[in-house]
Amino acid sequence: MSFAAVDVIRAKRDKGVLSDAQIDWVVDAYTKGVVADEQMSALAMAILLNGMTAGEIARWTAAMIASGERLDLSGVGRPTVDKHSTGGVGDKITLPLTPLVAACGAAVPQLSGRGLGHTGGTLDKLEAVAGFGTKLSNEAFVEQLRTVGAAICAAGEGLAPADRKLYALRDVTGTVEAIPLIASSIMSKKIAEGTGALVLDVKFGSGAFMRQVADARELARTMVELGKAHGVTTVALLTDMEVPLGRTVGHSLEVEESLEVLAGGGPQDVVTLTLALAREMLDAVGLGDVDPQAAIADGRAMDSWRALVRAQGGDPDAPLPVAGEVETITATRDGFVATMDAYAVGVAAWRLGAGRARKEDPVSASAGIILHRKPGEAVRTGDVIMELRAEDAGKLPAALDVARGAVTLSDTPPPSRPLILDRIS
Repeated sequence: MSFAAVDVIRAKRDKGVLSDAQIDWVVDAYTKGVVADEQMSALAMAILLNGMTAGEIARWTAAMIASGERLDLSGVGRPTVDKHSTGGVGDKITLPLTPLVAACGAAVPQLSGRGLGHTGGTLDKLEAVAGFGTKLSNEAFVEQLRTVGAAICAAGEGLAPADRKLYALRDVTGTVEAIPLIASSIMSKKIAEGTGALVLDVKFGSGAFMRQVADARELARTMVELGKAHGVTTVALLTDMEVPLGRTVGHSLEVEESLEVLAGGGPQDVVTLTLALAREMLDAVGLGDVDPQAAIADGRAMDSWRALVRAQGGDPDAPLPVAGEVETITATRDGFVATMDAYAVGVAAWRLGAGRARKEDPVSASAGIILHRKPGEAVRTGDVIMELRAEDAGKLPAALDVARGAVTLSDTPPPSRPLILDRIS
């Protein structure tokens, strides 16, 4: 069945409910170039402003999946479970989590992306490891899951091609925040990759795309229902991104911190979230009696990391790149760190060279920020709060300006905030 694009746009503009046939047609036609970018832009804006019903979102997601291929992971020989984070500042959890869950007996098919704006991308972090390759054929991807138990790479061209086109369009038309389109974008790729179970880390706060808890909760519920509708066991955790996660922001710095976690150390918030997500992933595939903390303690998790890196052409023993230009932000008085705005820290790291404005922009592997103090911790006058690193000294002044504004001090420690707010299943 064929429709006129303008009729589909008008239907959603006027707060109507799109039929299954309309949705199937418009997604397919846009993928094939029959519906123009400006027409899909108008429809995306209408969806942002007027929303979609649960039935519309489910059908839109199914149409996105149907636009490409769907991987078959039945031959992997282990239960498959993936994790997806909606993104944040200092969110390096995929790096220690993926090999950890693999060490516990599951297979983790992790299709990841690159950073854009103030948030970091998993593939950019991994490319700080010498030789690490982020592109795998479908065949190599499945074989690595079978032999190593984990793979972290970019999604192949054949998976949900409708999403690839629409994602780029949303980025330049002010429609990134549309919850139906966020949910269908994430879930179409995850379902198409063939995983049997999925754990979602849905973030809220200054450094997240969803600033408000209510929006994050709506997104989480939407994605959990989409997963279930497609036969994928799905659970979501709502986690705080008001403050950067861990003590580092930037690619090589975050790899180093991830290795500390796998070695049994690392910042408490990173350890806590890694173990919470690992337990959810293992429980989702019937391995709830396996203790992920034991896999860290006895070295299996680190062995799994090294096997993963080697399988994708990387050298786990190579030194990580270090930036030569350093500036610090120090405490102007005695007291406590009261706030540390995650968004501002992310923007500062971006200005140092760790982020990109466009997908094709290069990033600096060594640029970033070390957080010597975080909210609730005491400082004396002159104590270092942040250490900014860059390859190019010319990038430091603009980054310092925004980083200084990220921190406030107080006479008393601020109230503590829970890292994990809720679980949605």
